[in-house]
Amino acid sequence: MSEIELLIDFHKDGERQGPGSPEETGKALALIGFEQDEYLRVADIGCGTGAQSIILAKHINGHITAIDLFPEFLEKLDQKAREIGLSDKITTQRQSMDKLQFGENELDLIWSEGAIYNIGFEAGIKYWRRFLKAGGYLAVSEISWITGSRPAELEQYWLEAYPEIDTVSNKIQALERNGYTPVAHFILPPYCWIDNYYRPMQQRFGKFLEKHGYADTVKAFIESEQKEISMYEQYKDYFSYGFYIARK
Repeated sequence: MSEIELLIDFHKDGERQGPGSPEETGKALALIGFEQDEYLRVADIGCGTGAQSIILAKHINGHITAIDLFPEFLEKLDQKAREIGLSDKITTQRQSMDKLQFGENELDLIWSEGAIYNIGFEAGIKYWRRFLKAGGYLAVSEISWITGSRPAELEQYWLEAYPEIDTVSNKIQALERNGYTPVAHFILPPYCWIDNYYRPMQQRFGKFLEKHGYADTVKAFIESEQKEISMYEQYKDYFSYGFYIARK
C-alpha cells in the first residue's frame, strides 16, 4: 500500500483525524454568535469522519455540506449521521478543497479543523473567501507557534513537515491581508492532542500492524506517527493548533 492508502486505512477508524474536541468546536461556534433562528449554509472542508460536522449539525439551524477527498471518511460520517438522526442536516460530498463546487457568495460559514494545511493556510483562506457571503465567517484550526522562539530540533521537524507553520500573530496578519476581519482566536489545550487524538491512535497501532502482516511500510508509517507524538509530548509548550475565526 502507498503512504496515502495507509493513512486512510488507519485514520478511517478514528473518531477524529486531528486534535480537537466537541468543547473546542462549540467554543469556536459560540464566539461567532449566530442568531438561533438564522438559517445557515455551512461547508465543513476536510471533514474527515466528521466529529466536528456532527457538533455543528447539533448546534446550528441550517445545513452542512461536509467535504473530503476520501470516500472512506465520508462513508463513516454518513453512517454516524444516520445513526443519530442528523442525515437531513449533513450532506457529504467528495471534493478537493482546492476545486470546490460552491457558487460565489453562497456560504454563511466555512469551517475547517486541522485540514487547511493540505492546501496551505494563506492559499486556502484566499481561495475559500470567494464562496462566503459578505459578512460570512471563516473558522479554521491551523498548526501554529505559540512562543516567539523554540528549540532548533522542533523548528527543523515542523519546517520539514509543514513549512507554512508560523506564529499566531502572523496567521492573523495573513487573514487581514486576504480580506478578513479577525474576530477571535484561541489555542487548543493539550487534552485535544493527547486524550482525543494521540492516545486513541496508539491504541490502534498494534491491531493495524497485525492487520498488515507487520509489513515494513506499515512499521515505517507507525514510526513516523510515533515521532510526531513524541515531539508533541516533549515540546507542547511551543506549538499547538490555533483556532482562528474571521469575518469576510
